[in-house]
Amino acid sequence: MTLTATATPGKSLISPTNHALVLIDFQSQMAFATKSIDATILRNNAALISRGAKSFGVPTILTTVAEKSFSGPMFSEVTEAFPGQKLLDRTSMNTWEDAAVIEEVNRIAKPRIVFAGLWTSVCIVGPVASAIDQGFEAYFIADACGDISTEAHERAVQRMIQLGAVPMTSLQYLLELQRDWARGETYDSTTGIAKQWGGAYGLGVTYAKTMFGASEGH
Repeated sequence: MTLTATATPGKSLISPTNHALVLIDFQSQMAFATKSIDATILRNNAALISRGAKSFGVPTILTTVAEKSFSGPMFSEVTEAFPGQKLLDRTSMNTWEDAAVIEEVNRIAKPRIVFAGLWTSVCIVGPVASAIDQGFEAYFIADACGDISTEAHERAVQRMIQLGAVPMTSLQYLLELQRDWARGETYDSTTGIAKQWGGAYGLGVTYAKTMFGASEGH
């Protein structure tokens, strides 16, 4: 049998319309004990994916645990990307066991869900395992998650992969949404996000545009 290639994206790739993003417990108290990733990098990556989702119109759920009584406010890097959006506060460690969150998941009605937040071994594993069990496709942004130790984070990542979840990184998430530099309507936004929160890649974008007016789409 001869295979014929076509210029079309793989079905497993993320697009702005084929998933919902769930951002979980990016909160002060949770961050204090996070040791698997530097807090500055974690906040940066949270900002990167939040701005990316907002730019591409990805339906996004923001959820906290015990915001007023224990865990504190959600990172401003996240909430500033979604001004005025309600935060769904929970008592459950497993987001998927909260009725208000599930109501929002069902309202959005996407079969693929991307997760990120704190901590990987509890607040990400729980909803990922539960979503997969109910027939959803689950992805998680590994470098926008963190845990109390590198061991805890890595074992959680392994567990989710064994369950069938797909790991991603923050910059990968943004660039997979863009995917083609000829998409002019989001080009400036994507490169702008990269310049501010894309680390060394963002520096490269800044350099190329400043020094010789480079543009990937031409």
